[in-house]
Amino acid sequence: MTIIFLIFSLAALIVAFILDGGHVEGLLSPTAAMIVVGGTIGATGVTIPLDILKNTGKLIVIAMGSRKTNLIDLIKYFNELSIKARKEGLLALESDMNAEGVDPFIRNGISLAVDGTNPELIKSIMETQIEQISKRHKSQIQIFESAGGYAPTMGILGTVMGLVHVLSNLDNAGELGHQIATAFLATMYGIGTANILWLPFGGKLKALDAAEMKEKMMIMEAVLSITSGDNPQVMVQKLKVFLDPKTLKQFEAAEGGESA
Repeated sequence: MTIIFLIFSLAALIVAFILDGGHVEGLLSPTAAMIVVGGTIGATGVTIPLDILKNTGKLIVIAMGSRKTNLIDLIKYFNELSIKARKEGLLALESDMNAEGVDPFIRNGISLAVDGTNPELIKSIMETQIEQISKRHKSQIQIFESAGGYAPTMGILGTVMGLVHVLSNLDNAGELGHQIATAFLATMYGIGTANILWLPFGGKLKALDAAEMKEKMMIMEAVLSITSGDNPQVMVQKLKVFLDPKTLKQFEAAEGGESA
């Protein structure tokens, strides 16, 4: 859907331009693109450390996708662990902890519980892990926020450079209109890339970060509840707080179906 909406926004702008009497070739200017793209990459490279900047390609791929997390399945998973821990003790969860495909964050939390770590210490450790993950995400999101800030400025700079060139060659008055229009393409490229690419990518990554943080908080709450020996149904009630209204209805409907 990200790709579809990206194409839709570009198509809407180009079609509107054509309907207004413009020609697609009139939107093309290699030199303006070079100024905006090159200037944006350079300024962003100065702002962001290289060890973070080198992940840009991977982050774009992530922004193009979506986070596949089923919170309902996560609640059911922890409900089973809680029932098992109540019946057989925390040590019985060791096999589940080492099972293939288990989220490392879940594995770390369950490992602390199995080792008999104090619940307050478990909470402190997991909160620190969540905080560090969030900080890493924010530093990566800054790549796109910085690019979104620099691109329009580079566009204006490109337009000014173009106008300087135009004003220094006033001999051919018949070409002034075309040259001025070409100069303003840099501003269009700068504003366009900022608001169609960089800032939306940053916004998408923020949304994915928020979803992951909610998932991590739910996992922490579940681990603490299991460690404290809470009744499984009490734990489920705690975890349901993390569900949005639509997902909560789906969960309750599934619960009702299982009870029937």
